[in-house]
Amino acid sequence: MDKLVFTSNSTIKEMATARQVLVNDLANVSTVGFKSSYDVAMQSVKVQGAGFDTRVQAQAVARDLVRLEPGAVMATGRPLDIALAGRSVLAVQAPNGEMAFTRRGDLKVNVQGQLETGNGHLVMGEGGPINIPPGLQVTVNPDGSVYARDPNQVGPAASVLIDQLRLRDASTTPLSRRTDGLFSVAEKPAGTDITNGPDVPQVIPQALEGSNVNAIEAMVRLMDHSRSFETQMKIIKETRSLDESGSSMMKNA
Repeated sequence: MDKLVFTSNSTIKEMATARQVLVNDLANVSTVGFKSSYDVAMQSVKVQGAGFDTRVQAQAVARDLVRLEPGAVMATGRPLDIALAGRSVLAVQAPNGEMAFTRRGDLKVNVQGQLETGNGHLVMGEGGPINIPPGLQVTVNPDGSVYARDPNQVGPAASVLIDQLRLRDASTTPLSRRTDGLFSVAEKPAGTDITNGPDVPQVIPQALEGSNVNAIEAMVRLMDHSRSFETQMKIIKETRSLDESGSSMMKNA
């Protein structure tokens, strides 16, 4: 009986990791540029302690590798909004100063005159953070070039090249999610740059990419996890009932 309870309890514990991944995906259904993670993987772990040396137990491991499948693209008409095309990613400066990557394209100019994402990460150009001269109207071309012009200039105002977005094609590079939500090259030191893949990285101006999480699919999977949890709890309760019945029979014998 103890072995059955241990097995059910272990199942509940390992499924908690998968539920965390699902809950995180559902919480970011409406987050701009959010990418879901790969499912939880199972690995065999040798059981320590008394018993046969051949005993192994399945253990869930969260493989937080990023799925770069594009989400729905929404036209906004805002000059600083961009959607990353294909499997392109945008280099940004993480809070600790390291270079990281994102698919979030709701750009804005902060009070210091620097270009940043909607959640406050500085956008990297080819020479570092992109600085925008005050009072200029900024536009982004499909190749990632950032132009600015003076809206108060009389007559046709010529656009001036400010910088180039540091875009990378990650179609051949596995990315993992950092603790701050940004992306980094999997199994490489933090701040490692991406070696461009075969596709030319591009953006879609005046548009935003939505999350690639399928809300219906995630909800169905979460319901399946809840039913599995209820099943394991019923097994534990029935095991307790059987154990009490067995003890009662031994006392009456």
